[in-house]
Amino acid sequence: MNKSSFHPDDFFKKACFFEASLILVAVILGRIANINPFENLYFSESAIAYGAIGTMPLFLMFLTLEQMQTESVIKIKNLLFETLGPSLHRYHWTDLLILAAIAGLSEELLFRGVIQPWIESSWGMTAGLVGCNIIFGLAHAVTPLYAVLAALVGVYLSLSLDYGGDRNLLLPIVIHGLYDFLAFVALMRAYRASRLADPAE
Repeated sequence: MNKSSFHPDDFFKKACFFEASLILVAVILGRIANINPFENLYFSESAIAYGAIGTMPLFLMFLTLEQMQTESVIKIKNLLFETLGPSLHRYHWTDLLILAAIAGLSEELLFRGVIQPWIESSWGMTAGLVGCNIIFGLAHAVTPLYAVLAALVGVYLSLSLDYGGDRNLLLPIVIHGLYDFLAFVALMRAYRASRLADPAE
């Protein structure tokens, strides 16, 4: 992956389209597995509140990683900065909120709405938790460390799915979408700051 992989001018439309297409993938896989991706998705004020609170540990992890100077972490930071920065900084925060919301909805419908219960139905809940998030990590494998971190975040999202005793997909959707939004905004602000510091860039 390099800078040329992203075209800043049409990044937003392509990113939204790609993430939204995962909803179709979830529906198709759901039909194959006889699973309704939306079955455990319902409105709940407590799920929204717990989701907002549950985002904070992930964002604190993000901020902690921002301060780390190990080679593998720096590689991730530079990769995200160089590939997403030139695209994200062109957009308003409301655009980033829309993209994050679509990503949270689509990825959770696919991974925790279909793949996890699909594995659970054959091999049990532990296998569903582990198997789903190995796939989730591999789907985000821009670097080996990033894949591991994504898998761990996926486990956190999967555990939130059953928080409070009732399975509700809304909770991980809120956590995922809000975390992505905060990360997008932080990356956008960092990139804008770098451009102000270096006008020739």
